[in-house]
Parts: sequence; structure tokens; C-alpha cells
Amino acid sequence: MPLDFMGLDKKRILGIDPGTQILGYGILEHDGSRTRVLDCNVMRLAKLPDDSSKLREIFLQVQELIEAYQTGILSIELPFYGKNPQSMLKLGRAQGVAIAAAIVMGAEIHEFSAKKIKKSVTGNGNASKEQVAEMISRLLQYQIESSYLDASDALAAAYCFTCQNPVTAASQGRTGSWKQFLSSHPDRILK
Repeated sequence: MPLDFMGLDKKRILGIDPGTQILGYGILEHDGSRTRVLDCNVMRLAKLPDDSSKLREIFLQVQELIEAYQTGILSIELPFYGKNPQSMLKLGRAQGVAIAAAIVMGAEIHEFSAKKIKKSVTGNGNASKEQVAEMISRLLQYQIESSYLDASDALAAAYCFTCQNPVTAASQGRTGSWKQFLSSHPDRILK
């Protein structure tokens, strides 16, 4: 298993769907031939007294997850542009704190837009949260216990990394370009 200098496993991916009320997380392990779920849940932050307490809790819990599972990769959803600037600011802060925690722990950071994550999982960048949850459950053969869709979105973020990363994508039979695909499958070229 490839480990980095801090002992983190580059085959373990922590996916995060950021939020200051509920933050979803999912941890995948990709061994080259299959991907399995190690954990999937949410952090419930709504009862904490203020934004500073919520951000501190996100920072500490992300560090704990990385340490407990030795995840070497953080795959996180980028905040999307919305109509409410206050919500956007809070999401950005949650994302930034999660990224900072991962950097402190030595994890590699990868950010993906919601559209890219949805497209990786469902083939449709405009899929609903329910469609993403259903498809990620099927792809990973894992029943998500959480009643929150944030947990399935976090698994989808982690899964997106495996689809975008050339090493893991190739081991799943996906290549990064048509040129690579054609060189790997010369029998598919019509003459």
C-alpha cells in the first residue's frame, strides 16, 4: 500500500460534503480492483452555540477521521454559487476548515464541483441528491444508514476522486483520454 511520509494511506479517501449545520463524510478504500466503504455518516453541528464552535468541531473531527482511518486523500465538494451570500460564506468557511485540518494531517487535497461529482456518479451533472444517493449505494454496494443525504454526497465526493485520478481510474477500466483508450484497446478501431 502506498503510504506518504506521515504514514497516511493514499488508497484511502475521505470525502466531505461541507456544511455548518450538518457536514457529511464518507471514507473509501480503493485497492486497485475494488472500492469499499469504510465509514459514512454526518457531523451534526446545529446544536453548537456559535459559528466558531462549529468550525472548531469540524477541524477537530476531520483530524480525528484522518488519524483513525489514515486517509491520505481528501476529496471535498466546492461550495456552489447560490442566491444567499451568507450561506455561501458559511459553506466556504466549513470547506476551508476541513481543508486546513487535512493539510495539517498531511493529506493530499482534491476539490470537485457538485456538477462534476454528480456526473461521476450518475452520468448527469444535474442529478438530484436522491438520485446521487441511490446510484452511489448501487455502485459501492453499500446501504447508507444515515437519513441525511449529506453522507451520500460525501461518499460521492470520495468516489469522484477515484474516477478522476488516472491511477485509480485506469484500475477501474477507465482511461483519461480517447488516445489512451484507443492505445489500450486497438481491437476497437474500425478500419
